[in-house]
Amino acid sequence: MQVIDIAVKSEESNIRLDKFLCLHLSDYTRSAVQKLIDQKAVKVNGILEEKNYKVKERDIISVDIPPITDLEVKSENIPLDIRYEDGDLLVVNKPQGMVVHPAPGNSSGTLVNALLYYCKDTLSGINGIVRPGIVHRIDKNTSGLLIVAKNDFAHRILAEQIKVHNFKREYETIVEGKIKDEKGTLDFPIGRHPKDRKKMAVTYKNSKNAITHFQVLERYEGFTRLKLTLETGRTHQIRVHMSYIGHPVSGDEVYGSKNKLGNLNGQCLHAKTIGFLHPRSKKYIEIVSELPKYFINFMNLLQLR
Repeated sequence: MQVIDIAVKSEESNIRLDKFLCLHLSDYTRSAVQKLIDQKAVKVNGILEEKNYKVKERDIISVDIPPITDLEVKSENIPLDIRYEDGDLLVVNKPQGMVVHPAPGNSSGTLVNALLYYCKDTLSGINGIVRPGIVHRIDKNTSGLLIVAKNDFAHRILAEQIKVHNFKREYETIVEGKIKDEKGTLDFPIGRHPKDRKKMAVTYKNSKNAITHFQVLERYEGFTRLKLTLETGRTHQIRVHMSYIGHPVSGDEVYGSKNKLGNLNGQCLHAKTIGFLHPRSKKYIEIVSELPKYFINFMNLLQLR
């Protein structure tokens, strides 16, 4: 059993316990967090509290995380928005709010559960039983395209393309504030946050290089819409880079968004385009997805201000 201790910061005071944990346990849904609380796996300063408890500054929230071996990953008949498919791979358009792979306390309702039902036993096994077919991932509250390998041959070649930066990944986002330049490059290394192990940060200790290119698409009062191209693919890369330069992704409470407009249920970030060489035919394939409804609604709201 792994125990995680999380200290409550001043800006997080008065948040419900279950919502607080959702902000810090990125692979857990609200219901999964509530289940942990009901199972007495969560303590506040060593005391059991209800899910509606309002956390206070300097509270220490301790969470007993069940071991990964306890997971039983089952197939589930969950609709998938498939944008491309052949014998080696498929490209899925993931909705905002869907977790990519199961985690302790959240073993159902994920993309992997849906893939196991749809693909049966035709998924690569390189990443094990918890992440079958998953070549790369996007965060729970990021929407958009990701590629899934149906066999180990395709998985290895696609993963190598990502490693050597031959895999095209373009995102759209709306960030807070007015970005001065029309385009630019963010070249800041990313590693684990020195004080909060659930977060990433720009750091020069135990970090990896991270490069994000941006281009302004539209400007609003107090906000900027961007196209972002990843040269590297570090965990939370876009969210960390934008927060670091003082323009957090709208709705991203983990990395500092103060935006309360539009009822965003997480960061306004969409994986819009992916391009790659097919592992077998070597033909270049590029898939583009439209902006989702939540993104368009927020954009329309900003245009009317």
